[in-house]
Amino acid sequence: MNQNWTAQMRGQIRTLAQLEEHIVLTADERQALQTLASRFRLGITPYYLGLIDPNDPDCPIRRQSIPRMAEALRAVGEMTDPLAEDRDMPTPALTRRYPNRALLYVTHMCAVYCRHCTRRRKVSDPGSAVRRSQWQVAADWLRDHPEVDDLVLSGGDPLTLSDQRIQVLLAAVRPHVAIVRIGTRQPTTLPQRITPALCALLSAAQPIYIMTHFNHPKECTPEAARALEALADAGCVLSNQAVLMRGINDSAAVLSRLHKWLLAHRCRPYRLYHCDYTEGTQQFRTPFSRGLEIMRSLRGPSSGLGMPEYMVDLPHGWGKVRVCEGVQHGADWVFTSWEGRQMMLEQDGVGGVRVL
Repeated sequence: MNQNWTAQMRGQIRTLAQLEEHIVLTADERQALQTLASRFRLGITPYYLGLIDPNDPDCPIRRQSIPRMAEALRAVGEMTDPLAEDRDMPTPALTRRYPNRALLYVTHMCAVYCRHCTRRRKVSDPGSAVRRSQWQVAADWLRDHPEVDDLVLSGGDPLTLSDQRIQVLLAAVRPHVAIVRIGTRQPTTLPQRITPALCALLSAAQPIYIMTHFNHPKECTPEAARALEALADAGCVLSNQAVLMRGINDSAAVLSRLHKWLLAHRCRPYRLYHCDYTEGTQQFRTPFSRGLEIMRSLRGPSSGLGMPEYMVDLPHGWGKVRVCEGVQHGADWVFTSWEGRQMMLEQDGVGGVRVL
């Protein structure tokens, strides 16, 4: 396998024909690839494709990267932009949701187009590309709003950018914020991207917080371990944000293995998220009751270091809340946002959304 990260990106599997050269698809997968290509494209690096068990239709890597026809369904409560990120933009590509924090979209490219992606409305869409000029506009806004001192660089995946572009980006925003977080799945889907040159660049821009996204132990490879170790050696503080997904990682045993591996490679399990209410994702949504049961099962065998916060990012841009803070009313759950507004998530979190 080619270990050059740019070659991996050029070799990204993007079509049904390319995928069928490697895997015997199910009838459902083939139909989904034909039907859904214009809605949310296929994209898998050769490295990540190599983690798929070709004989298991329910392989967790396969489920995360190859569509099924269930993705064509728009369940009650699902939205194109469930977190209202586009609504809360003071400048193009910059979302401000909280008093002191903002998120900057730096690209809409990823190494793998995850089927549970919250930003499928943008990710993989060539027409929604972020321009470098927007970075400077955002940096100027941050300069004029010193109360915002914590910036998340997101996308897409910021580490799909070249080293030179990452350096330009950090130079633009670093002077205006105390905390820079980079949300990336590259250690998971393209660990070859974590090169000595990239690590040197990040080392010079510290403090940098890296928010990774590992969902399953099958992603915990020697290559991924080396990527995490290299980032930690560069001075980055590593945390993992996983998504709880039905049939993929909704098991205490699976998550315990994942968390112990992450800790062994200096990455703390930070948050476990309820799957967002993005259209086409109900197939992955796990009931809150099941998530809380998993968290209880993890508590005994895990130290505090291995226990992530179990969170739901409330629809309509109301912000993140711990699931344990919800109040259950039969099969429905009521959550109170940080601003004091109340929302009901119906049918144990897998149904509709209602503002109270």
